[in-house]
Amino acid sequence: MNKDMIAGRWMQLKGQIHAKWGDLTNDDIDVAEGNAEYLAGRLQERYGWERDRAEREVREFEKSLH
Repeated sequence: MNKDMIAGRWMQLKGQIHAKWGDLTNDDIDVAEGNAEYLAGRLQERYGWERDRAEREVREFEKSLH
């Protein structure tokens, strides 16, 4: 799924994102609005992950949407 499709389905995906990464706040998810880089940054901050792990988590989530 490309970034435009994620942005277009953001309202529906918010629940799935919150279920997967419960440490993200609603504000984190609202501000991300489909921005994978921002989302990875929030994951890195909330979970203390290295940047590459956070980006990998987001990529895997995107792949799971197919």
